Amino acid sequence: MELAQIFSALGNTAFTLFFFVLALSVIVAIHEYGHYIVGRWSGIHAEVFSIGFGPIIGSRVDRHGTRWQIALYPFGGYVKFLGDANAASVGTDDDAVVIDPRRTMHGAPLWARTATVAAGPVFNFILAIAIFAGYIMYEGTPRDPLTFDKAHSIPAGAQDQFTHGLQKGDEIITIGGFPVRTEADEPSAISQLPDVSRVTYGIRRDGNEIEVEGPYPIIPLVSSIQPRSAADDAGLRVGDLVRAIDGNPVTAFHEIVAAKDAVGEGVMSLLILRGDEELTIEVAPRPVDIPNAEGQFETLYLIGVTGELFFDTATEPVGLWTALKQGSRQLWWRITTSLNGLWQILSGAISSCNISGPVGIAQASASMASQGTDSFVLFIGMLSAAVGLLNLFPIPMLDGGHLVFYAYEAVARKKPSDRALRILMGVGIMMIGSLMIFAILNDLILCP
Repeated sequence: MELAQIFSALGNTAFTLFFFVLALSVIVAIHEYGHYIVGRWSGIHAEVFSIGFGPIIGSRVDRHGTRWQIALYPFGGYVKFLGDANAASVGTDDDAVVIDPRRTMHGAPLWARTATVAAGPVFNFILAIAIFAGYIMYEGTPRDPLTFDKAHSIPAGAQDQFTHGLQKGDEIITIGGFPVRTEADEPSAISQLPDVSRVTYGIRRDGNEIEVEGPYPIIPLVSSIQPRSAADDAGLRVGDLVRAIDGNPVTAFHEIVAAKDAVGEGVMSLLILRGDEELTIEVAPRPVDIPNAEGQFETLYLIGVTGELFFDTATEPVGLWTALKQGSRQLWWRITTSLNGLWQILSGAISSCNISGPVGIAQASASMASQGTDSFVLFIGMLSAAVGLLNLFPIPMLDGGHLVFYAYEAVARKKPSDRALRILMGVGIMMIGSLMIFAILNDLILCP
């Protein structure tokens, strides 16, 4: 069943909670499995692998002696290693009977502990790369020369307005008289088009070059919606066709952009065609901090929708190695952009509303799920990258904090004292708790 179909079967709150838990469970399971499997390879025994906290719903013990369990409250998970005092691997259980200290986290060599702790964030990064690469392979790369495959679905009431003479397999040579060879040529050609509703396409069909007529290349059809954006909150959906703005007819997506720029902080009244139903939706552009080519952020007023060509282009397969390289580049871009954004927030250059807490993430999960399975899976990849990065921050209680302790041990040739660890862990708990409270307030009150 397509995720959008589940949306209609569940209430909004249940839908939001369901997909938030689903996304979180996948990411936590991969993170904790990284700790578990590298710990096992390193000779550290895991007593419990838990998805969720609280009362146990079901469990089993595998041949390695690890109890795999699902708990009632599915907001996280943990691995408890032999000898640990708690699920965070903080302290030792003095009452535990340990025959071989080498099999405990605290008795294992430094290299084994370091590898086991680092494996959680690393596995999150691996999941992100795998999802990004898988999506690239699924989508393929546009064929050279640019080739028409099929037109996007248009609401029935507007199909006559967007008729075209293109056929599957047509090679597109020109758009409006401007040369096009590859997908990279599209923006340049489209930017030079006059403000018209119908365009001439030069094509090569069966070896013959002919011209056919079609709509403006990027029609006012909503192809994606930014989670928690003005459009998302106003109730716009993927597949909506914008017919008019403030009473003015619309035939191209750039007219939506122009109307948005003209209204500034005002309100736009959109006449929407959804299926065979016409709706009027009011939406007000919001300030959004967008990274630019120079690595800085600029604030733009956006409604949060994107458009694309009115047709799909034929694609060619992408090899696994190429997809993995592109997926790795996308992960690196997200990490560097996130760190830069955090610095900009701390320095006051951009708004703290760019920080999302659990409520915001839950809403984003539901929004992406409502846009389709591929959008939701991509969101899991992006969230996995964010969770991996967050866990590497040098804050006690997080994996990064443990790695700092291990770095100290490697340099000083001794572990931090128990008293120092207790104090630092207390500080870490307060920091994480304060950040969580701020993020929730951000979601609900400061930046709803």
